[in-house]
Amino acid sequence: MSFRWPNKDPDEQLDYSVDWSRFLGSATISSVTWSVKSTAYDTKTTLAAGQTLTVASGSATTDNIQNVSQTNTSTVATINIGGGTNNIEYTFFCNMVDSTGSQAERSIKLRIKER
Repeated sequence: MSFRWPNKDPDEQLDYSVDWSRFLGSATISSVTWSVKSTAYDTKTTLAAGQTLTVASGSATTDNIQNVSQTNTSTVATINIGGGTNNIEYTFFCNMVDSTGSQAERSIKLRIKER
């Protein structure tokens, strides 16, 4: 099952979060890795803070979205997303490792739509 974030305009730069508190119990987040794939580029790609997913077709850029920055508290992982291609749906993957060494991943869909 995938979660869904509200649509984002390609010109917006917005924070999106995953709350892991129900999964964690008394554990805390140790590390978070974000990955993304899109309807235009169906390969899951790790997207580090400051990195842009750019897919080129010939000399034209056909797809791009950026992990501007990322943070986490002991229970919530947050990514600041910029860019994106209009009318493309992205699936973001939030992979979390907790203080007990357990690992879990959530997938979240994000549609880019001009307003």
